[in-house]
This record gives sequence, C-alpha cells and structure tokens, in this order.
Amino acid sequence: MALAGVMARKAKTADLAARVHEHFSIVLPMTPRRAIDGGVHFMWAGPGRWLAAAPNQTPATFERDLRRALVGLASVTGQSDGRSIIRVSGPKAREALAKGIPLDLDPRAFAPNDTAMTIVAHINVHLWQCDAVPTYDFAVFRSFAGSFCEWLLDASAVFGVEIVRKH
Repeated sequence: MALAGVMARKAKTADLAARVHEHFSIVLPMTPRRAIDGGVHFMWAGPGRWLAAAPNQTPATFERDLRRALVGLASVTGQSDGRSIIRVSGPKAREALAKGIPLDLDPRAFAPNDTAMTIVAHINVHLWQCDAVPTYDFAVFRSFAGSFCEWLLDASAVFGVEIVRKH
C-alpha cells in the first residue's frame, strides 16, 4: 500500500480541501474520519494533517501524483517504507483489541471510517475501521510492527487466530 503524510501549509487548509475534492473527488475529513473514493483514502491524523493511502499504486507514483496535485498547499512525505499496515478482522476482533487499546470500539462509539491516533501495548498506531465486520487497519511504524504482531497474537490466542499474508 502506498502511504504518504499530507500536512496543510499555513492558512491553506480550506484551499487544500478544495483541491483534494477537485482532484480526488474526496471531501477531506476535518475530524477523526476516513474518506475514500476509488483507490485513494485520506485518514485524518490531527488538525491540518492526514495519512493518504493508495492500495493499488506504487509508492513513487502515488507520492509524485500527490505532490503535483497539492503543490503550494501541502507538504507531502513518503510513509510507505516507514509504516506497516496490519489488518485485524473478524467477529472477535473488538474483544481481542480491547485487551490493549484504550478506546471504546463498540459500534455505537467507533464505526466504519472512524479513525484514531492511539497506543497499543505502548506502541503508537494510527487505526481506522474499514467495515462493519469489523475490519481494522493499523498503520504501525515498521520498527514496531513485530512487537505489535506479538501483542496481537497474545491478545487473540483465546479466540483463535489466523494469520493471512498478502503479497
């Protein structure tokens, strides 16, 4: 998955939102939400900041296209090599994640396309809910991905766990 950090330039957030809408047909989220149109996602990461993702593009192409589209309005930094995306899904996902996430993942409190910047087992993560199954994606700094997976396996052992690799 191609990933890039997007940070609005000073006093350019409204212009950036207009450009993102014009170029990607996405309403840029200004709260902890994820916006998707086709192959591009923008996940809120704080005031004036987003994590942009393109599952079906190469990192170099995605970063180049973002920089061209957002020139003068935002700084774009490649994140593809620095983060791992770990997907957790299934009927017991909430129960397993509740063992280490200080958030209420009940569907009334955290629903599809909600996002959060939080910690899991002392590891900073950016998470978003993809669907109602529920399926969660975690953007974890690559150097902490192994530790996150060890925690996840421990938290999920009681429920049964399946590791699926996508290449």
